[in-house]
Amino acid sequence: MKQERPNSLMVWRKGLLGIGAIMMLVSSQALIADAQDRRQAKRIHDRLAGTPPSPAVLNDMEQTILSGGGAYQAALDVIEGPGIYQSSAKNFYNVTVKNMTTPWTNEAQTVFAPFNDYTATVIGMIRDDIDFRRVLWDDIIYVGASNLGLPTYSPDNNDHYEYMERLDIDLSDSDNLVRDSQAPWTGLPANAAAGVLTTRAAARAFFIDGTNRAMFRFTLMNHLCTDLEPIKDISRSPDRVQQDVSRSPGGDSRLFMNNCVGCHAGMDPLNQAFAYYNYEYPDGDEDGGRLVYTPGSVQGKFLINANNFKYGYITQDDSWENYWRVGPNSLLGWSSSLPGAGNGASSMGQELANTEAFASCQVKKVFKTVCFREPSLSELSTVTGQFVSSGYSMKEVFARTAVACMGI
Repeated sequence: MKQERPNSLMVWRKGLLGIGAIMMLVSSQALIADAQDRRQAKRIHDRLAGTPPSPAVLNDMEQTILSGGGAYQAALDVIEGPGIYQSSAKNFYNVTVKNMTTPWTNEAQTVFAPFNDYTATVIGMIRDDIDFRRVLWDDIIYVGASNLGLPTYSPDNNDHYEYMERLDIDLSDSDNLVRDSQAPWTGLPANAAAGVLTTRAAARAFFIDGTNRAMFRFTLMNHLCTDLEPIKDISRSPDRVQQDVSRSPGGDSRLFMNNCVGCHAGMDPLNQAFAYYNYEYPDGDEDGGRLVYTPGSVQGKFLINANNFKYGYITQDDSWENYWRVGPNSLLGWSSSLPGAGNGASSMGQELANTEAFASCQVKKVFKTVCFREPSLSELSTVTGQFVSSGYSMKEVFARTAVACMGI
């Protein structure tokens, strides 16, 4: 049977239909890509600022992603707040960073504690992109600007910061939240300042009463992401365990040798860096107290309950030594560039801040704040490496983390 030759008009029409189908496919893929970029931009903003972006901000973020600036730059814009991003940056610092930090400032670890000098100092250091290791040892504090009509900072109360919170001062603005040294405000000499550890809020929470071990324990929890129980090591020498620790609790020395010594043998030699610090307050008014520093004179709290074991270590000064540099707790990643011993809170803070555990802990905390989850092992390794190589920039951590959970 003779085959009919295809009609040239029919072929031409079919060709047009095919081209049209291809163009529709390409167009639909472009729309999908655009929708994805816009969705990711919104997710980044929502996670960092805690609020939906304005249409102008969302459009700009989308264009940043599309134009090659990438999601990382879009996240940085939210954090740094240029131009139309000012409101976004305010929400980032006043809400997201503040809510992450506030639980570090109190034993209850509640986010509902008042704004204070500890939280303000963390916010300021992140905003100004300061090497975040200095949070545990530098002579630094952030206060409200003098032209804001605030009560003057006082070592005896928290009014200065509570008024800042009440007035909803924009903490992303360096003209509002100002960096200074601690001496003019707390009265501490420069060599006694140790970052947030010597802020009034930290003293109120962790130097109050007790033996100052709370300050050491909560510093581990807040900045190395570990408590004492996971790092117990009964193989360390107990020669610097203080007199107040019984060597036979309940009449059984095995309890000390197999349990108590695991924490105290390592903690007490480090905690002695705080020997000259105390939080003193009028009877019944814990909120009306102040941080006290007595150089050369060991606080009486380090000498209490001496009869529990009179042959125990008697604290003579603020010298400290890190027994955990060897043994299982070497896994915390202590810096080989530091001596592992010294005097005072600042040098001990440097010992903690230069660990691998400190670096990875900041990444874990930001992931929980921004992504509402723990990072995977690969995410933790990657972002921690970027954190260290950036000079310990917390902006880097927030931006990288926001990209990690922006979705697809």
